[in-house]
Amino acid sequence: MTAKPAGPPADLVRELYLAGPDPHGFRPSTDLTTLQEAAHKVLPPSAYGYVSGDAGTGATRRANREAFDRWRIVPRMLRGITRRDLSVTLFGSRLTVPVLLAPVAAQTVVHPEGELAAVRGAADAGVPFVLSSFSSHSMEEVAAVAGEQPRWFQLYWPSEPTVAESLVRRAEASGYSALVLTVDSPSFGYRPVDLDHGYLPFLHGLGLANFTTDPAFRAGLPPDADESAVIAHWVTLSTNPALTWDGLAWLRELTNLPILLKGILHPDDARLALAQGMDGVIVSNHGGRQLDGTMATLDCLPAVRAAVGPAVPVLMDSGVRTGSDVIKALALGADAVLLGRPYQYGLALDGRSGVRHVLRCLLAELDLALTLSGCGSVRDITGDLLAPAGLLTASRGDA
Repeated sequence: MTAKPAGPPADLVRELYLAGPDPHGFRPSTDLTTLQEAAHKVLPPSAYGYVSGDAGTGATRRANREAFDRWRIVPRMLRGITRRDLSVTLFGSRLTVPVLLAPVAAQTVVHPEGELAAVRGAADAGVPFVLSSFSSHSMEEVAAVAGEQPRWFQLYWPSEPTVAESLVRRAEASGYSALVLTVDSPSFGYRPVDLDHGYLPFLHGLGLANFTTDPAFRAGLPPDADESAVIAHWVTLSTNPALTWDGLAWLRELTNLPILLKGILHPDDARLALAQGMDGVIVSNHGGRQLDGTMATLDCLPAVRAAVGPAVPVLMDSGVRTGSDVIKALALGADAVLLGRPYQYGLALDGRSGVRHVLRCLLAELDLALTLSGCGSVRDITGDLLAPAGLLTASRGDA
């Protein structure tokens, strides 16, 4: 049975109250910050470590959360807010909410249905999604169950141009409306938990579906190639550490889809992205999974926004956990945010329903945060809504 799409945001909190305890004795917490611990109890250690693990000491992940805590919302009163509008427009398309599902690889690590369940849960909640190149189901399979919900395709640029072109052409043909080129992963980060477990899902054949179904990739294999040969072939071309800024011209000429660079932290890199014809950037440090000791994403966001100007789409991820976090990110310059680990924990706990639950909770809290901040629309969110923790600057007049 197909779940009904989410109603107006104001209905979400009411529905959460009315839902009450699950008749089967299970209902994920509405506090999304507790889901990691719950997922830990149901996942094998290697799977949990892969999803939750950080680079190095975890300093980058901790910095991502601490950055949100350094800002406080200063709500305005008596604004007469009776209706809220959470919609945003990106690349000419209206999205009903300023939240997308971040690309996460090999989702069958946490649930047998993987990306298929995640995408269905996102569609139930009215949230667009970004599919990873390293997904456990092919982009065509995912598109077939996604319905009309907007979808983007995240590209890890293979070192073999024919494979890169084939992936892009397939994404175009499957209805993906933007490309997200991740540039902060020329190699995997140093992740002690995965190293201690000796576990990387790709080396077990998970997360390779877009490659094993790709004719250009298969052309480099003998017809009788077994799984070990397929994995070895994937290892040789799955990423492209030799890629430079000049190489982006080829991708820009290849497709008319909007292209966003994901993994941008430095404002000069944001400027270079625009100079190479990119259409937007995603400020991200990969959730702390790549380089230990990196600046927090939220701390980098204002400078990136200033570098590209007000008209260029700027998104951010890494550390978003609550509706108030979304408000803070938008106030500091983001047009929308991407949500990563929390929906993976929901997927681990209850599949499609778990993803839907996570997103409904986030959107319900966002709607309330918008109301309680004195904003009728996400377009009303400006930097004036925030102050550094412990400091409220003098009023600059009524808004």
